[in-house]
Amino acid sequence: MTTYLRSCAAVAVLCAILAGCSTPVPIGDTTSSDPLTQTMKEGERPVAPDFSGTTLEGHTAHLSDYRGKVVLVNAWASWCGPCRIEAPELKKIQQTWKSRGVQVFGLDNDKSRAAGLAFQQDHHLGYPSVHDPSGRQALKLPHGLVNPQFLPFTIVIDPAGKIAAARMGQVTETGMEKIIAPLLTATGRKPGHS
Repeated sequence: MTTYLRSCAAVAVLCAILAGCSTPVPIGDTTSSDPLTQTMKEGERPVAPDFSGTTLEGHTAHLSDYRGKVVLVNAWASWCGPCRIEAPELKKIQQTWKSRGVQVFGLDNDKSRAAGLAFQQDHHLGYPSVHDPSGRQALKLPHGLVNPQFLPFTIVIDPAGKIAAARMGQVTETGMEKIIAPLLTATGRKPGHS
């Protein structure tokens, strides 16, 4: 009986730890009704780090290359189930919203560049992904914004290069539209679909 109680206690502690690790700490205005999404008020947004590195195709990419656009920085890996589910949604966001001033920018956490490139090609992703097998790019983010040990996560950068929102877990176009549209409206761009 004692072993059983210890096992139950260990499971309860593990669940509490994992729940705490996967729940983001609110920063600023958490107006989203989704507990895994945080939004920040305009005057309280932290400056986004300039994620940079070599893309899966071997080119150099910098987040700052997209200043003036709304950028969705998505951390993913080919072995991540939710990443596979959200890939078509991110592809749709890139295709549908690019002409409106939105850019998707990936951070591939695969150990093997070949695995990340195969995933990118299989899903016909039309946006750059920096190969970041160590996950160091995510460590540049403000502490508590996301848990970089859990994939996927998406950071929304406003046109001024500041973090407007963060989402732990997979995204959908519909969910991201609620964040993207107001950012585009604030810059005078039309948020509607093309």
